Amino acid sequence: METTAEAAAAPAAQRRTSRPRADALRNRERIVAAARELFVEFGPDVPLDDVARRAGLGNATLYRNFPDRAALTHEVVLAVTSRTTRRAEEAAAAEPDPFVALSSFVHAAADERIGALCPLLSGVFDRDHPDLLAERRRLEEAVEGLVRRAMSAGRLRADIAVGDVLVALSQLTRPLPGIACPDIDRFTHRHLQLFLDGLEAPARSRLPGSAATLEDLRRRS
Repeated sequence: METTAEAAAAPAAQRRTSRPRADALRNRERIVAAARELFVEFGPDVPLDDVARRAGLGNATLYRNFPDRAALTHEVVLAVTSRTTRRAEEAAAAEPDPFVALSSFVHAAADERIGALCPLLSGVFDRDHPDLLAERRRLEEAVEGLVRRAMSAGRLRADIAVGDVLVALSQLTRPLPGIACPDIDRFTHRHLQLFLDGLEAPARSRLPGSAATLEDLRRRS
């Protein structure tokens, strides 16, 4: 018969067996970070051997963690979306002025290269994976909260919606194909600031068309 001590030890042994080692987790994080950098620099079709080289790891380690490009792309999209969500939550918590909070998030999201996700999303992987859908909803809710607070305070023009912010952020942070521009960050943040100046109330012009909602973005994805 199994003793009480043996019964307690068994789950602990199973947890030790199933839990990844710290060095294995670090390797996985290095691969994802390297892939994110190279996808931004060269596009989603960059050779996976280059990803392993940028991460400072062997090909076997990469393929042990990510058996194919789809698995790696999934993890990169998930990581960038999660980091961007945290940026929105941090801006909301740190800035009492709601428009400053929104502005801080927009610039922080640019540093995450969120626009680089767009080419990845056209690739061959499961965009409707539950993990990705859940993280996307978290991001949408966080940005929607920033927009709602700024609008309620009268600091944000009333004829826009959260989709307008996400569309502009995506367009203005997307790498330009075929252009090697080492100082692109300088231009990105300049143009984002011009966009933010146009968002601030009172509005200086009348916008054509209708505001872009989250539902509009979901229908196009």
